[in-house]
Amino acid sequence: MATATEAARNTGGPTSHTRFQFTQATKEQSKARVALDGPSGSGKTFTALTIASALGSRIALIDTERGSARKYANEFAFDVLEMSYFSPDDLVEALAAAGSAGYDVVIVDSLSHFWSGSGGMLEQVDTAAKKGFGGNSFGGWKEARPMERRMVDALVAYPGHVVVTMRSKTDYVLETNDRGRQVPRKVGMKPEQREGLEYEFDIVGSMDWENNLLVTKSRARALSGAFVKQPGIEFGQQIKDWLEDGTAVEPIEDLITEALRPEATFEDLGALMRKVRARRLEGAPMLDPSGGPTTLGAHITERGKLMRRTAAGQGENREGSAA
Repeated sequence: MATATEAARNTGGPTSHTRFQFTQATKEQSKARVALDGPSGSGKTFTALTIASALGSRIALIDTERGSARKYANEFAFDVLEMSYFSPDDLVEALAAAGSAGYDVVIVDSLSHFWSGSGGMLEQVDTAAKKGFGGNSFGGWKEARPMERRMVDALVAYPGHVVVTMRSKTDYVLETNDRGRQVPRKVGMKPEQREGLEYEFDIVGSMDWENNLLVTKSRARALSGAFVKQPGIEFGQQIKDWLEDGTAVEPIEDLITEALRPEATFEDLGALMRKVRARRLEGAPMLDPSGGPTTLGAHITERGKLMRRTAAGQGENREGSAA
């Protein structure tokens, strides 16, 4: 007698009782998720703005660098939000505001501050450890890690394109010059961020002091390992062409609009949540009807709970009236 697995093989599809069903893979259109790392002076902000200009017309820049991005306002058109406290939850709120305002591209310059700056993850962990775990850092990480997860989810599920910059630590290496002498050269080391964060991005590039970019990770095969001297608008256009080469999908903005629709029923919200989960967009940042920051998944869940409570209350009132 054939097993369930053998039956699935023979029929070319899954058996009816399984929860796990495979479908034909197709490349879908998507939004940019780009990270640039490099030492101070390597041109990260300028390059981020150049890429953003190729991706969209309305650009929002979250500036953690004491207003330094304004120095490029005569070369690029963008709106800026300057921050001095770098709680990951504050970044989620800023992304929700940018998404609600309809910005095509959001730049976070730099994401490193939300790791090691005032209010960043390292400080959040230290505070949590001191408050509830007697200084134990393991307990602090357990308490603070969900905050970081919300931030990362908001970045990867933002309705538009996302470009982030990250600072790299610097060091010196000795090299032999054309005269045969050993000379020191300053080099960038690993970025100031959580280990493995690059996995969340489609394209990661490292920049040097001559403003050159080496693509260290890319899901776009044409850009894998590319070395680009002072990348310009053409580099951003290459990214855009790759993103648009695929099947069109329902924009995240439409899903958010549906979640906010006043006449949406409980069944509507259930169907919407299934769609949102299938695309892993629960963490998409948005503003609720009162203007408060939330996420797409949380908003749908809260609306569903409210509908259940309302229905339960109405049922109790009807029973009381009948009695």
